[in-house]
Order: sequence, then C-alpha cells, then structure tokens
Amino acid sequence: MPWYYAIAERDHELQNPTSPEKIRLLGERLRLRPESRVLDVACGKAGPAVLLASAYGCRIVGVERSPVFVEEARARIAAAGLAERVEVVEGDAQAYVVEPESVDAALCLGASFVWHDLDGTLAALAPAVRPGGYVVVGEPFWRSWPLPDDVEGLGYLPLRETVGRFEAAGLPLVSLIASSEDDWDAYESLHWHALEEWLAENRSDPDAPDIRDRHERARDDYLRFERALLGWAIFVARKPA
Repeated sequence: MPWYYAIAERDHELQNPTSPEKIRLLGERLRLRPESRVLDVACGKAGPAVLLASAYGCRIVGVERSPVFVEEARARIAAAGLAERVEVVEGDAQAYVVEPESVDAALCLGASFVWHDLDGTLAALAPAVRPGGYVVVGEPFWRSWPLPDDVEGLGYLPLRETVGRFEAAGLPLVSLIASSEDDWDAYESLHWHALEEWLAENRSDPDAPDIRDRHERARDDYLRFERALLGWAIFVARKPA
C-alpha cells in the first residue's frame, strides 16, 4: 500500500497544526542564536528546521526515518541555502545516539509516539539538553474533560494534566504556543485535498478503497468531535541549571 502520510501530507510545509509565525515565535522563546545547537527528532520534511535556521541562524540536526520525507527535507534545505546549518539524518530516532547535554534545545513536534507516549519522550530528550536548555514537545490535549461516552481518549490528557507530565519529569513549563482553529482547519484541509486528488487520479489502485476509508474516517472524526474537543500546543520546558 502507498504510505498514507506520504499522500496525505504531500502539500504540507508544516506537518502539524501550527503556522510559520508560531514556529518563529518558538525560536524567540528558545532564545535561539547562531551559536545555538538544536536537535529535531522525527523532523519530517524539515519545515520547522528550515524556518528556525533561516530566522535565527542556529544549527539543527534533524532525525527522520521516512526516506520520502528525508528526500524532501534535504531538497528544501538545499533550496533555502541552509546546507551548512541544517542536517537531516535518516534513521529511527529511538536509535539515534546524542551526546549528553550537547544541545541547547531538543524538539519533538507531533511525534511522541516514537517513544510510545509523552513520558517516554521527555525521558529520551532531556538527557541530550544542557542544563538551562529547553525540551520542546508538540502534543495534543483535550480541551474538555470528561470526554463524551462515544469519544476515545487516544492516550491524550487535559491541558493541566499534560503540563503535569513535564513537571513530574522535573521540567518546568516556561512557554505554551497553542494552535488555533484556523491552524487546525488548514492542517486538516491539506490532508483532504491531497487525498481526494490522489484518489481521483488512482481509481484503479488496489489500495484506493482502504485509503479512502481511512481518509473519510479521519475527516469524520475531525468534524464530529476533534475540532471542538482536541487541542494541540507546543510545550516548552526548561531543564534546570
């Protein structure tokens, strides 16, 4: 089967429900400078990395396991003239070895599944960050709790409890950059458009029925409850000095 996300995220520059302005704001909150070193795990097509390196001149190493996304990331980096500032390593982030306390900020935007959950992600990222540096995770949270009986929790928590996971890991929150409904709508709409175009162009593909089923279920979930109940934010925590 064609990889679903290679189709669905064909047109995404940012593969999360956020905006270029908010990614640049993240760089400001991280106090990035040309001498800053940043790790971006599960970096996808390097959208945030290109924005941050362009705006702040920092050095970024991204790790991404999808060859499709790695190829596009490297092409974007070259087109932006950032080959000396941004490197993308192809591989599983779980297996990527980082020297302890070697980066000023470690990012995992929308990919805590790499370490199974938020707790595992914080445990994996924190050792790489120098004292006084930042651990940054883009993570969904529930706006309302308890959830309706017909809505699964999906492993996510309400906002305060999500922040509590950072606190329990000894990482006090210093900034929150939340997605708006416009951010969510733009992100989801790009999925729908790309998938409908692919399906129209590949009617005879044997996997088209499965891709349509997944696409329509995801769209229905978004319209039925996710748009109203599910939030997403970039959580910025500071590692104690």
